[in-house]
Amino acid sequence: MNLEEIIYGKNPVIEAIRSGRAINKIWVAEGIKPSAVKGIYEEAKKRGIVIQQVPRSRLDQAAETKNHQGILIFLAAHSYYELDDLLRLTRQMDTPPFFIMLDGIEDPHNLGSILRSADGAGLHGVMIPKRRAAPLTPAVAKSSAGAIEYVPVARITNLSQAIDELKENGFWVIGTDANAKTDYREADYTRPTLLVIGNEGKGISRLVKEKCDFLVKLPMMGKVSSLNASVAAALLMYEGMRQRNPLRR
Repeated sequence: MNLEEIIYGKNPVIEAIRSGRAINKIWVAEGIKPSAVKGIYEEAKKRGIVIQQVPRSRLDQAAETKNHQGILIFLAAHSYYELDDLLRLTRQMDTPPFFIMLDGIEDPHNLGSILRSADGAGLHGVMIPKRRAAPLTPAVAKSSAGAIEYVPVARITNLSQAIDELKENGFWVIGTDANAKTDYREADYTRPTLLVIGNEGKGISRLVKEKCDFLVKLPMMGKVSSLNASVAAALLMYEGMRQRNPLRR
C-alpha cells in the first residue's frame, strides 16, 4: 500500500482493526455515545491504536461524505515493524546494528528527510513513538524520495522501555542535547548504536534523556542556536557511517 487510505463506517473500521493492517489513527466524532462504538474502542485498545475525538466537520471533510457514521480510520502509507523484528534482522548481519530513534518528530517532511538520510547512511532501522509524532503518511513517503520502501520503521509504544530492551541486547545509546559537553564527532558509533533525536523544539524528553549512555552536541558557530531536526540527524548518521567505513588510501 503506497498511499494513505481512509476507511469509514463502524463495520469497515472494526474489520480493518481486526485485520492487523498498519493504522495511524482513528477519529470518532464528538458527541458519539461511547456505547455506540464500544467494540471499536475495545479492539483499538488491544492493539495500542490512538483514538481521537474530533469535530464531525473534520470527518465530513476527510471522508468527503457525511455518511461516515461518526467513525473514520487512517491506514498507514506503509507497514510498520515491531522492535523484535528489527532485532531479528540485525542478528543476521555481519556488521554492528545502527538504529535511530525519533522522540516526537512531528513534521512529516522532517521524518521523510530522516528516512532518506538513514537509507543513505546505511542505518538498519528507524523507531518512532505511537503518540505525539508524525506517522507514515503520503507526505512522509514523498519527502523520503522512496527511502520509505527500504528503511524499516518500527512504531514504539514506550520509548524508555524500548531503550532498556536495546541495552539488554548490547546497544549503546547516544542522545543529542544542546547543553552536552561532548562533540558529536567524539562519540564512538562503531558498536551496536542507537541514536536518539528529539522534538524539533523541545528536544529529547526527560525520561528518554536519562536512559542515554552519552549526550552529544552539534557545535554552532553562527547566531542560530540549533539545527533543523532532520539536518542534525543526518550529520550524526553520516558521522556514524564515516567511522564504520573509514577511507582507505
